[in-house]
Amino acid sequence: MGNFWEKYTSSNLIFRIALGLILGTCLGHFVPQAPVIDQLGILFVGALKAIAPVLVFVLVSSSLLGSGGGKSRKQIGTVIFLYILSTLVSASVAVAVSFAFPVTVPLSLTEQASGVAPTGISQVFSNLLVSIVTNPVKSLVEANYLGILFWAVMFGLAMNVFATPSVANGMRQIADSVSQIVRWIIQLAPFGIMGIVFTSVSSNGVGIFVNYGKLLAVLVGCMLFVAFVVTPLIVGVTMRSNPFPLVLACYKKSGLTAFFTRSSAANIPVNMEICENLGLNRNLYSVSLPLGATINMNGAAITITVMTLATVNTLGLTVDVPTAIILSLLATAGACGASGVAGGSLLLIPMACSLFGISNDLAMQVVGIGFIIGVIQDSFETALNSSTDVIYAAASEFRQWKMEGRSLKDITF
Repeated sequence: MGNFWEKYTSSNLIFRIALGLILGTCLGHFVPQAPVIDQLGILFVGALKAIAPVLVFVLVSSSLLGSGGGKSRKQIGTVIFLYILSTLVSASVAVAVSFAFPVTVPLSLTEQASGVAPTGISQVFSNLLVSIVTNPVKSLVEANYLGILFWAVMFGLAMNVFATPSVANGMRQIADSVSQIVRWIIQLAPFGIMGIVFTSVSSNGVGIFVNYGKLLAVLVGCMLFVAFVVTPLIVGVTMRSNPFPLVLACYKKSGLTAFFTRSSAANIPVNMEICENLGLNRNLYSVSLPLGATINMNGAAITITVMTLATVNTLGLTVDVPTAIILSLLATAGACGASGVAGGSLLLIPMACSLFGISNDLAMQVVGIGFIIGVIQDSFETALNSSTDVIYAAASEFRQWKMEGRSLKDITF
């Protein structure tokens, strides 16, 4: 059994994932009622979501025991700036594309989306503040990453004051052990993705491509433009070197799993492993990646903006340039408050629609459309959100390396 596991894990993970993708598609199309297969996806995503909060807590806490002081804080500040900048630019791209290729949505749905949407930006910020100070145990159980980050920082700072060297070393060993569990789970990704794809193909078919093709084309087009034009441009300016080896490697490793899990939070362990393989400072990425899963929401900003402007076009409303700028800022702020789970950005659409005086009832019908196309839209959105978490974290540190005179030529992407 040990030899089999060793041979399995030594083979190329991307190849195994691609094989799982093909098998899941074929089985979903030809044997849609096959038992057990759909459970593989549920188990895989469930395992990632279960371990991710614990991983984030122990990594952030242990990293603060050996933080690099002012340099670390400066680099974290650079990463946060890149996260917010890219989200704002993404919203602006969505506005420009929506003006160039206006789309409309059918507002005659009888189905209503579940959940309660925020009524304004003040409520979004209020929800963020409440999330930060949520009970730490409850934060871990409910995967509230703002709360987890806050209490992990508090715990880590307190340990810096009182912990003995042996306790600090024990904390780092716990973090290493949890990281190893994550590696084991990631090795099972091909089976999980096979189950996820099987469920999507057997349940949804290809009808959504026809019914909402133009809307999906605008959404996915914006995300691809940000992924392959905006992101490399920002990374290139930051690193002052060719950004594509880093960008493409992260899309292949992080974007692929995020596409199928459809959860930035569940993809945190995958991004952690990428940063470790790149040789980045764990004290930095163990803080910046969970933070990115909360505030780096390029795809969410695009979804909020495009869906809102589609609603505006449907109702025949006029949007001037100042209002479009305000919408970009509102979508950026709202996206930073979007949940890092599947469909987390959709319930913020009514908030953006309120800028144009659109009723909550109409806006919630648009949210319903979002859930219908979510199998495609949310997959691309999450792939963009999560992969850029690790891209900007790496770009910030590589920039520091170059300033210190270190070469990037020996990095294996």
